[in-house]
Amino acid sequence: MIVFLARHGESVLNLEGRVNGDPSVPVALTERGRDEARLLGAQLANAELDLCVHTRFPRTRETAGLALGDRRVRVEIEPRLDDIKIGELDGEPLAHYREVKRGLGRKQPFPGGESLDAAALRYAEAFDGLAGLEAERVLVVCHEIPVRYALNAAAGADNLDGPPFHDIANATPFAFDGLLLARVAARIRELAG
Repeated sequence: MIVFLARHGESVLNLEGRVNGDPSVPVALTERGRDEARLLGAQLANAELDLCVHTRFPRTRETAGLALGDRRVRVEIEPRLDDIKIGELDGEPLAHYREVKRGLGRKQPFPGGESLDAAALRYAEAFDGLAGLEAERVLVVCHEIPVRYALNAAAGADNLDGPPFHDIANATPFAFDGLLLARVAARIRELAG
C-alpha cells in the first residue's frame, strides 16, 4: 500500500495570513491554489489511485477534486485529519495564533478548541486507519499540521513541529507505505501521549 499525503492548495486565508479550524467556514482556494491542485494531479497522473480521502474542509475537497480531474476514483471524508480546532481564534491572524500557541504549549487547549497533543492523537488514529485500508494507492488531501507531524514522526524527530520539517508546501505529495504510516502513528502517540 502507498499513501500520498498532501496539504491542500493555497487558500484565501493562507494568502491573507489568517487561520481557520472550523470546517463549516467556507474557505476557497486562490487561483494559485487551484493551479497547485491541478499540478498535484499531474504529479500523480501516472499512479493508479484506488481511493481519495479528504477532510471536511472545503479547501481539501476542492484540492482533491481538481487533482483528480475526470479520474474515476472513490472519494471518502476523514474528519480525524481535520485541521486543529482552534475555537475562538478562528479567523485570527496567523501571528496571533502562533503567539497563543506558544503560550499554551502542547497540552492546554485553545480557548473553545482542542490542544495540539489532542489533535496529534486524532491524527495518529487516522493514520492507523489509513494503514489498515484494503486500498493499494490512496491520495490523502488534508492540512499542513498532520503532514508535518507525519514527516517528523517518520524522520524520528523528537518534536512533531520539527526539525527537520516545519513549513510544508501546498499540494505536494509525500509517499508513505502502510508499514511506515503505522510506525508514524505509533511515534506520534509517543510524542503526544
